[in-house]
Amino acid sequence: MKLLIIGAAGMIGRRLAETILKTGTLDGHRVDALAAFDVAPADLASTAQVAVTNLSGDISDRATVDSLVAHRPDVIFHLAAIVSGEAEADFDKGYAINMDGTRHLFEAIRAQGPDYHPRVVYTSSIAVFGAPFEEKITDTFLTAPMTSYGAQKMIGELLLNDYSRKGFFDGVGIRLPTIVVRPGKPNKAASGFFSGIIREPLAGLEAELPVEDDVRHWFASPDAAIGFLLHAATMDTAQLGTRRCLNMPGLSLTIAEVLDALREVAGDEALARVKRVPDETIREIVAGWPRDFAPDLALAAGFTADPDFPSIIRAHIRDSGHASG
Repeated sequence: MKLLIIGAAGMIGRRLAETILKTGTLDGHRVDALAAFDVAPADLASTAQVAVTNLSGDISDRATVDSLVAHRPDVIFHLAAIVSGEAEADFDKGYAINMDGTRHLFEAIRAQGPDYHPRVVYTSSIAVFGAPFEEKITDTFLTAPMTSYGAQKMIGELLLNDYSRKGFFDGVGIRLPTIVVRPGKPNKAASGFFSGIIREPLAGLEAELPVEDDVRHWFASPDAAIGFLLHAATMDTAQLGTRRCLNMPGLSLTIAEVLDALREVAGDEALARVKRVPDETIREIVAGWPRDFAPDLALAAGFTADPDFPSIIRAHIRDSGHASG
């Protein structure tokens, strides 16, 4: 089996690749080759079982994408994207990467001909939804994004549905909750502070909280995200029909509840490092995102979520080596 991960240098892409490389298998099938692509090389090492090829380039360039698909990978994970805050600030770049890059990938697969039919796993976002929201977003709620990033992801979903319907590939779209706690340095995502208010205090640093304590949001851990991706790559898609994009399960919590979990795990000293610094731009973006879901289709299809938020924090402590209180 040959795999392609587009966006392999990012946090989720790297963790996905490392998870696969540990076993050398995907759903019991031996993985012989893994191509890891991103704007900068992922620098992943081959194992005794899996030959890794590290590639870099720009997915807004059709020739680059054609070269990735020419090797006919059996499973393609499309994780690459310009994140929400940057897509809002740089309109042209957001559409070039998030929309044009996705269309280039789908067209490159189609150009291989009818004898090539890979599984394509596309990471979408809860940003495809827009206000006014129901108390819980159901699987039939209207997709009406209120940000450029959300619009770009929704376009990708529509393409995934149609290309799958036409038989060009077998696609699964997963609408990820906000993933926390992300390790490393902050990125340009408007949602980055959700990780920051946990990650930095655990590392002994101050973190800025730009929104009010009553803001409610939908969360999942990096471990859960990898589980979503692996399941999407191997599940029976017959149950999905022509609607190939699913709301992933998660946890709906207010900022106050997130901070309570931080106190529970790491104590008052860590909580005191969270400083309230209002940011109207971030507040407006987050206000345009849904807060809670009823992901019945995903649950029925076998996707599973984290048990609670303290478990998410403890998993980050496990991975980062920071001591809890």
